[in-house]
Amino acid sequence: MPDLPIHLWYSITSLGGAGLTLPLAFAIAMWLAVGYSWRLSACWLALLGTAIGVVTVTKLAFLGWGVGVRELDFTGVSGHSMLSTAVYPVTLFLMLLPTRRAIRLLGVLAGLAAGLTVGLSRVVLSAHSPSEAVTGCLVGALAALMFVRIAWNAEPGRLSALPVAVSMMVLAILMHGVHVPTQRWVTHIALKVSGHERPFIRAKWRSTRDIRPPAAPLSQTRNTLEPVRTSDI
Repeated sequence: MPDLPIHLWYSITSLGGAGLTLPLAFAIAMWLAVGYSWRLSACWLALLGTAIGVVTVTKLAFLGWGVGVRELDFTGVSGHSMLSTAVYPVTLFLMLLPTRRAIRLLGVLAGLAAGLTVGLSRVVLSAHSPSEAVTGCLVGALAALMFVRIAWNAEPGRLSALPVAVSMMVLAILMHGVHVPTQRWVTHIALKVSGHERPFIRAKWRSTRDIRPPAAPLSQTRNTLEPVRTSDI
């Protein structure tokens, strides 16, 4: 892992928080509707909403019923990783859409790199396991790349790059560090739906094992299964 000060890792991980990425996502939808079309705006929200749904379902499954993959230490898709890899590539793509295709592509790649860095920070800070961060990055990148593919040849209307870039940067500065208690909300929903009083916790879940009686030795099993011979009586 890169040897960075812990406070820097916290600053990086906050870039994937819902308090920052969701306002950026809604700003993207607004600019798409104003400068391009309502269809593209709705498409973006639908793709992002689907990715958020994947994160939510996996978290509900674990918190409410303990559904996960112990071998991979997987308890749910990382929301920070998903949101950052979904929102930042599309943010830069929208800002650079009036420019040449090569520059647009570089912007998308830079956004994906930012999302991957956020995913790495979640692992460094022990907020998520590697499998959870990787799946979050994959889900977010898939949503972003699907939208970029759909909007790649969009014809700009009266929208220029400058107001989009300025608004996104101002929004990012204002919303950086804003905390939205999404985990608490998801936990509350999981308990309501499952009927349990307490959510499943990773440490206890990892220590739980399927306890089965030890298997009998092969020779003993064989003796038990073989018919009794008269010479043995």
